[in-house]
Amino acid sequence: MKNVLIIGGSSGIGLALSHQLTSQGHQVFSTYNTNKKDQLHTNEKSIHFDVLSDELDADFLPETIDALVYCPGSINLMPFARIKPADFAKDFELQVNGGIRVLQTVLPKLKKGTNPSVVFFSTVAVQTGFNFHTQVSTSKGAIEGLTRALAAELSPTIRVNAIAPSLTDTPLASKLLNTETKREANADRHPLKSIGQPEDIAEMANFLISDQSRWITGQIMHVDGGSSAIKK
Repeated sequence: MKNVLIIGGSSGIGLALSHQLTSQGHQVFSTYNTNKKDQLHTNEKSIHFDVLSDELDADFLPETIDALVYCPGSINLMPFARIKPADFAKDFELQVNGGIRVLQTVLPKLKKGTNPSVVFFSTVAVQTGFNFHTQVSTSKGAIEGLTRALAAELSPTIRVNAIAPSLTDTPLASKLLNTETKREANADRHPLKSIGQPEDIAEMANFLISDQSRWITGQIMHVDGGSSAIKK
């Protein structure tokens, strides 16, 4: 049994991962900011946690944790000329600085873990340029750099990887998938002709924190319906 901390485990990919891990018998510490879960598995604890706080308190965790999965993110798509520098900074604060704060806070507990692992989230848009994606790609590009640097610095004790999904059917992407026409158009631009589901991405996160991935670190894992590698 592993002790797993999921930051943002109350919806989307984090929620799907929480369901998978608890069903496998792992102890999950699932945090939320605004969306509190109504029902919890017996192996799960739900904690209010604001990653933007200057002082993070990890006293709710045991002395040892085996994995950290950092899920908070945003999808703000608009022309570059309309984006203010403050908008870039806001995304960076949530997606990069938030992850840094959390990891620095729980690092002593992770170092005591069994084959400890950290999982961040990037996006397919970092390595495949898309129109109107400058805001999200800037922060997620930083996540990819952070992932590789931390993997080097924290090895051989802690493994660090990131997942780069394409569009996934989560509440965060609801505006992009709120009509059948949008769903069909977005599915069609993927070689596999479908929209990713939270469970698809959660399965990769589950693998990356498992002992089966003990020889994998510093990697950006693309789970994107083939869109980063295949052109049809």
